[in-house]
Amino acid sequence: MQTNVRAFQDYLTKEKNYSPLTVGAYSKDLEALSLFLKAEFDIDSLEEVNYGQIRSWIVSLSDSGISNRSINRKISSLKTFYRFLLKIKAIKVSPLAKHQPLKTLRQVQVPFSEKEMNKIKTEPFPDDFSGVRDRLMVELLYTTGIRRAELIGLKTENIDLSAQTIKVLGKRNKERILPLLDSVIELIKDYTNKRKELEVITDVNYLFLTKKGTKIYESLVYGVINRYLSSVSDKVKTSPHVLRHSFATHLLNNGADLNSVKELLGHSSLASTQIYLNSSLSELKQVHIKAHPRNKG
Repeated sequence: MQTNVRAFQDYLTKEKNYSPLTVGAYSKDLEALSLFLKAEFDIDSLEEVNYGQIRSWIVSLSDSGISNRSINRKISSLKTFYRFLLKIKAIKVSPLAKHQPLKTLRQVQVPFSEKEMNKIKTEPFPDDFSGVRDRLMVELLYTTGIRRAELIGLKTENIDLSAQTIKVLGKRNKERILPLLDSVIELIKDYTNKRKELEVITDVNYLFLTKKGTKIYESLVYGVINRYLSSVSDKVKTSPHVLRHSFATHLLNNGADLNSVKELLGHSSLASTQIYLNSSLSELKQVHIKAHPRNKG
């Protein structure tokens, strides 16, 4: 590992407060470029690369079937790295200074309807440890709008039943306090009792555990959400993020203001929250059509 790459990782962790997951993703992108440069151009240093060589890497990624959206994310990692090199004066000009992002088709997220979410509430979950845990996971994601990684990272100390709140550690280690509904409080109590019945608990500090007593993981959460939401919806995409999308959309549809939703979601700017307005617009259009006097008759 090159010295500047290690310094970059320390910078992301200590100064930018990026999560280990994000730092790992950046590191993988740098490693992938390094391997390509060595194989194609016999270049050992990322500081020596020019834009033409990086463009060759971009072309190879595209030829291998990687989407423009994913390529843009990788280039974003590189841009951050080269900005860091400029900052420490390891280079004079970034090789990506004039790079333009590849064009992408805007992905339209289709949230679950309120009717579908009401159906999942009556879905018969098994009354064992896994079933009680899974129901709580679904309800917590939908009623708080937290991210999958935030759910996985929840610790028992983050739950305050008396205040009816949870403390969430979000992106860049930013904390936020979120309210809990009475129904979710009851689910937490049920799950806590089931949790005590586990024979072995290895990751005792974490709220959500596997049957083996270890911290849950991303594919487990995805599998649970996909399995239960597919039973009440015919939507193609039934991921945890769609639950977050549904949370924001339903709040906006029912009168919540954009700033409040922004705070609940943990967004740093309104621009990130405004994408959820697109979904609520369909509801607003119906209200407008039905209520405006010009449309009467």
